[in-house]
Amino acid sequence: MDLNVTERPLAVRPFESGVMILVIHRPDALNALNTELAVVLERTLRELASDRAARVVVLTGSGDRAFCAGADLKERRGMSADQWRTQHDRFEAAFHALRDFPKPVFAAVNGVALGGGCELALNTDFIVASDTARFGQPEVKLGIIPGGGGTQHLPRRMPAGLARQLLMTGESIDADAALRSGLVNSVHAGDALLGEAVRIATAIAANSPAAIREVRSAVRAGASLAIGPAMDVELDHYARLVDHPDRYEGIAAFNERRAPRFQDPE
Repeated sequence: MDLNVTERPLAVRPFESGVMILVIHRPDALNALNTELAVVLERTLRELASDRAARVVVLTGSGDRAFCAGADLKERRGMSADQWRTQHDRFEAAFHALRDFPKPVFAAVNGVALGGGCELALNTDFIVASDTARFGQPEVKLGIIPGGGGTQHLPRRMPAGLARQLLMTGESIDADAALRSGLVNSVHAGDALLGEAVRIATAIAANSPAAIREVRSAVRAGASLAIGPAMDVELDHYARLVDHPDRYEGIAAFNERRAPRFQDPE
């Protein structure tokens, strides 16, 4: 699927059914994360968050070599500590915008996802990957550590011992190893990745936006709780939909053997 990307550093490609594709487009730098990209990504996500037409967002990279190779070290060369902190504030805002995005957002990783690039993917709901994808957090090789969630997300997405090994060695893993570890949901040929991502996004977008919102909130709120309190969280979110218009429409559509027409009124 050709996205015909020309915009830099980030392109927005709308598909039918409320699916939006965000394409990182810095091909000369392996789609590396720089200050401009971080600012544009944060602003774009903020705009999409309030866009009722946008139901699901897929984040990917242009080309087939890189999703995002990490922070742009050429931009960082010679930075003072204050300049570094100022730039990282921009990076943190972009990571927060992904992690706290109020709608489903997932990554289609098409090549290397290293350092901040890996963290961009980790801050989404889930990851699908091409068979050429590689994942890693090489920051310790540069005298720093991950600052976009790598130390926290990796142990939650894969076995903790493997996460610690990757974080402390700075080594990367390929797509098959990422699949076996649970870091990614599925692996696809490079020319099939985006089509599969759009298929998944379309399936999500066809469901009740209200139900999707509540299920995401329930999963996140209950993730760190014991099963008893976690069940209370689930039932609280369940109760919010009992008298919601989407619930009435969904049941009616099932009994009338037709596709539901969810409106998700506020």
